[in-house]
Amino acid sequence: MTVNITKYKISSLPIPPSSQLLTHNLVPDPVTGGTSVPNFIEKILAKTPSVQRRARLTSPETHFSYVTPFPTSFPYNIEPPSPDKSENIDDKGAYVEKWLASREARNPKADVTSGSSGKLQLHYSLLPENDQPRILIGLSETGLRDCVPHLDVGDAFAILGEPALVVSDTEGDGSNFESDQEEIIAARQEMIDVLGGRAVLMSQDYPKSESRPERGGFAPWSHRYSGHQFGTWAGQLGDGRAVSILATSHPSKSNDVYELQLKGAGRTPYSRSADGLAVLRSSIREYLGSEAIAALGIPTTRSLSLISLSSVEVRRERMETACVFTRMAPSFIRIGSFEALSPPDGHSVAFFGGGQQKPHWESLRILGEWVSKKVLRLDLQEGQPWGKELVLEVSRRNAKMVAGWQAYGWMHGVMNTGVVSILGLTIDYGPFAFMDVFDPAHICNHTDDGGRYAYKYQPTMIMFALRALLNSLAPLIGAEMESGKAVSPDWASSASNEKIDEWRQHATSAIKDEMETIFQEICSTENGALMRKRLGLRRSLPTDESRFIQPLLTMMENHRLDFHRTFRLLSFFRSPASDNDNARFIQQLLDNVSPTDRQMVNTDSARKEWEEWLERFKGRIQEDQMFCKDDAGNVSSAVSLDDLYELRVKEAKKTNPRFVLRQWVLEEIIKRVESDPEKGKRQLAKVMHMACSPFEAWGAEWEEMSEDGNGEGLSAEEKEERRYCDIGEGSMLGFQCSCSS
Repeated sequence: MTVNITKYKISSLPIPPSSQLLTHNLVPDPVTGGTSVPNFIEKILAKTPSVQRRARLTSPETHFSYVTPFPTSFPYNIEPPSPDKSENIDDKGAYVEKWLASREARNPKADVTSGSSGKLQLHYSLLPENDQPRILIGLSETGLRDCVPHLDVGDAFAILGEPALVVSDTEGDGSNFESDQEEIIAARQEMIDVLGGRAVLMSQDYPKSESRPERGGFAPWSHRYSGHQFGTWAGQLGDGRAVSILATSHPSKSNDVYELQLKGAGRTPYSRSADGLAVLRSSIREYLGSEAIAALGIPTTRSLSLISLSSVEVRRERMETACVFTRMAPSFIRIGSFEALSPPDGHSVAFFGGGQQKPHWESLRILGEWVSKKVLRLDLQEGQPWGKELVLEVSRRNAKMVAGWQAYGWMHGVMNTGVVSILGLTIDYGPFAFMDVFDPAHICNHTDDGGRYAYKYQPTMIMFALRALLNSLAPLIGAEMESGKAVSPDWASSASNEKIDEWRQHATSAIKDEMETIFQEICSTENGALMRKRLGLRRSLPTDESRFIQPLLTMMENHRLDFHRTFRLLSFFRSPASDNDNARFIQQLLDNVSPTDRQMVNTDSARKEWEEWLERFKGRIQEDQMFCKDDAGNVSSAVSLDDLYELRVKEAKKTNPRFVLRQWVLEEIIKRVESDPEKGKRQLAKVMHMACSPFEAWGAEWEEMSEDGNGEGLSAEEKEERRYCDIGEGSMLGFQCSCSS
């Protein structure tokens, strides 16, 4: 059934009620206006805007800082009116503030439709120099559909052009088709202005707060968190280049609120020594990567748009251009958000380039209650203790997430506690990678010298983060265990350090083993279920892990086989009609060895191991015959063995991707977009389409699987699809990425 959804321009998207807005319920940075949005707009933006961009340790109680997007090259090129006047500027600090204020998007647009009461209002800078080119190069159909289907994007998809890998220079070949209707163009341009950091949505009084009137209004914000980086305490981190610019309720699920966050939006109080920008290269990686992970059914933040700022230069390992990427999630709160308010003992210090504030127990309570009720939505009665349940629920969610990573051979690369989501979402796509040749010890991040975040250690590293969460909440949980009820406001105001330590130790000893057991059991169960699903098995047997899954992984490792193509080929496995059929299938599996690795593989030994494994596997499939369901979903023990194999193939192909977002694919599409944005954005759209539909038979797969398939009759587009589904050049296998983004 088709549901008609009312579309809104981005400035008119419905804002959730005050009770569901983070900025109306958590503690703001007092330096950037405190609880008063009018104070932020009228005083901070107009008179002291530098406090948004100046890296500093915020007050210990702070959860977030109000901050507007400002994607501009840093250090800022602040020049006096003319060289001969520079010496005559009496107050250079005031001049800097004036220079910044004149460039802030703080001037309301004279538009009664978007600026009327009960809506957010667009704010722009009055300086024309702020109107640098902002080019839309990507818009995610799946992210739009799943998170903000009520957003009117105008003719955005039309100007991006028809997705294609093979793009000619011929006019009218599916490229730019701009609308001639002003209203449609205006909706698209307004979206680009907001998501590109040119315009800011704010209001001094909307939405109102009935319970706390001083919390009314809306302005963008950046979140504070701390954390461990590569196992070492790093102190305050926070959104150093990310600004949440909007929150909106899903049109058909009013309790589901999505934050829209700009990554690469400019400096914030949490930027430390960084420039607050993101480059096109890394933005493309996260834009594609998060939707690819979503398509595999793994919890993740989602992608909305990519907007290139081609005139903004960014220095990384080389000079690159800036890009603003919009991602979406119900919440971007991390484990590090709790560590910021309750750091490890002995780490409340200041050091060069950063530091860590002392614990703030009341803000810890406020954050925990918000996360329990509004983010995790724990089923708790009023006054019931929530600290322990929060920790256990976060453990469950992250166990499911990392089980998905392991089952699909995906590696995060930088699993610091500041990037582990409270919701169990895959977040902060830096040097991520899908496995090529199966290697449990593979490290996808070339700066991870010790292999801390290698593929096989990912569950262990999530456990490390969960222990950090427990350590942060343990004093509060200990207090709840002592009283038998939820902590009340100022719960620790009169507690001595000795009492805090007592609560911490009691809670840790009482919960740690339970938390770890829950995590390990769920991770193991979920991973086993996914692996059986990838093998097309219908029910769980206790011997599946030892007889099929682990031996399969061992063979892939020993024979240098490609992880994903091996699983995809196994989707097609049927009971062979003859020894020749069996030999041909095994040869197809062994052809997944990279040419550079073939000399390392004993082919005769590999062939024998596969013969033995497939023979066992054939028997295991037949055991499922009594548990087979027909197309209507009814159990039918009368299903023939041939039908069983056909059903298994059909289901396994829906679980094992034909297209995988490999490193070589990412590197190639990045170069194409960088060198020719007009063609590149159409090619990028096609790669996104393939990443979002990874199980389709791209490149006429059925022809490739046939005995005489040679690809002679394929179109140019199908040939390119087939190439993109291949392993790629041997030099790119196991390619390691940089953290530099």
